[in-house]
Parts: sequence; C-alpha cells; structure tokens
Amino acid sequence: MNDTAPDPRRQTLLASLAGARPSAPDWFRQALADVPQRGFTEAAGARIETLAWGERGKPGLLFLHGNGAHADWWSFIAPFFLREYRCVALSWSGMGGSDRRERYSFDIFVREAMTVAEATGLFDGPEKPVFIGHSFGGFPIIEAAARHGERLGGAVIIDTPIFSPERRRERREKGAAWEMRPHKVYPTLQAALQRFRLVPPQPCENLYIADHIARTSLTQVATEEGSGWTWRFDPYLWRDYEWEDPAPALSSPQCPLAVLLGARSTLMQDEDIARMRGLLPPGTPVIEIPEAYHHVPIDQPLALVAVLRTLLAGWNSASASGVKTPRNKGLA
Repeated sequence: MNDTAPDPRRQTLLASLAGARPSAPDWFRQALADVPQRGFTEAAGARIETLAWGERGKPGLLFLHGNGAHADWWSFIAPFFLREYRCVALSWSGMGGSDRRERYSFDIFVREAMTVAEATGLFDGPEKPVFIGHSFGGFPIIEAAARHGERLGGAVIIDTPIFSPERRRERREKGAAWEMRPHKVYPTLQAALQRFRLVPPQPCENLYIADHIARTSLTQVATEEGSGWTWRFDPYLWRDYEWEDPAPALSSPQCPLAVLLGARSTLMQDEDIARMRGLLPPGTPVIEIPEAYHHVPIDQPLALVAVLRTLLAGWNSASASGVKTPRNKGLA
C-alpha cells in the first residue's frame, strides 16, 4: 500500500471520498467495537506489535497478515472467534507498529510467529493453536507447520502465492517485487488516504474496510513544515531478503493444513495452482472463496469467517474423536 510514481494501472480506492469515512454495516461496526488488548512481544531482538482478543486458556488462533500490511487487517475478523478462542494478530517486524530490523530473514519471521504464540498464551488452552495467514503471512505458517507442526492444531493459508522458482524469477524481472524507495510524506491525512491502493491491484466494493485499513496503515511524522503522514512499513524490508522455495515445507506439514483461494484472484495462474495441488499431502482441502480477489479478508470477510469456522469445527471434532487428519506425505 505504498505510494509510488504515478501509474494509470494503479487504482487508488479512496480518492472519491476526499477523506470522509464511508458508511459501514452493523456487523463491521460491532466487530471493531470488540477492542483488542494492544501490546508488544520481544522476538529475536525486536518489539512485535500484538492485538489480542478473548481469554487466556481458551484454544488459540494466531492471525498473520500479508506483505506491507499489519495486525489491524484482522481487527474485523478475529472478534468473530473470541467467544470460543483466544485470538491474537501480530504485525511482522518492519510492518505496522513493530520494530524495523537491519536485516530480515525467513527464519526470523517463523521465530516471530512462534514466540508471539507462546508469549500471548495461545499454547495455554486445552487444544493446540491454529495459525491462519493471508498472502505472505502464509509462508511462515507453511514452514512452522513443517518444523513445529506437532505443536499446532492446524494451519490455514489464504491466497498465498506458491510460485515455481522460474515464476518468481519472471515476476522479479517484470518488476513485480516491491519498489525500494523512501515513502512519500503527505501533508494531511486526507491526502495520504487518497493515495491508498491494494497490491496487486483489484476492484474493491467494501470501501469501508479499505478505509479502515488505510487509516491504520498510516502514521504521523515530523517534517520541516511541521508534520505529515506516511506509510508504516519499512520500504527497504525486502532489499536483502532471500526468498525460499516453499515446496519442501508445503509437502511435509506435521499438522492439518488447508488452502483457501480467492476465486477471482489473479495472483496465481492455473499452472501455479496445479503445481501447488501436486505438492500438497493427499486429502488437503483446497477451497475457493467465491467473488473474492487476492485480498480475501477485504473482499469476502463473512464468507472467510464461515469457512474458517467450518475448518476449525472439523479439526476439533476429529481431534476429540481421535480421528487422524491428512498430514506429512499421506494419511497418518
């Protein structure tokens, strides 16, 4: 959601609102009324921003956001689960209100997820916690399921782009990687909101969600003129980052795994999805969310809640009855 050089292909969603808040349905306002406990957890030498709902001692859910996003992407989703679960969302280092690092790595993100889950009580409940991640947030989940899956009750990845090494290289060559340049500072909040966009670009009907996310994506900073507004994520986060092939971990989760896809998402091509299906353990559910593009929590939030509830109920039922679920490279 960073502003870059003008490009007609990049759709700004909120320009027509001129800084005004769009009307929102009751369910959305009620979800935001369940205000989370905000705090920080130290992980690998950095303070990691956390939002928590529900009581310690309940089964745990950890919600993990995508590239350039932050924990508040889940602030209208997690409250739907707080009666039955202890819910926590984090902001990855370099994003949201978390500390920035000199260097980032895949291992560090996995450590952040596990450390936050421990520190916020997600392992204190009667059942193993479930990790849920959108887009980039699914990559550390895939690896956590392979490395630490015996400690997890399940893992859900939502439109996480599983590309072949060739496709990743092709996207970099076409400039699909995030541009690394200082963020622009806008003189007013209204001016900044009007530049908010989604990456990759897509239509967005739920402007009340886009507006909420945009406002929580910005921070006020001091300038020579007084103050201004800019995006909260580190623009140089991916400068030295080495992307890893998720295939080995995707093929060997040590806990139940589910894959959710936006039915209208253009991020993965048909051959990418076919390759991903071939990597998954037999029996792994792959579920398309109708009318959702890549940003499923924005496009179809209530459908996403319904699918997650169904998955969790099925895994909990199987665990309670002693039925084993698909894992590793076959049926355990």
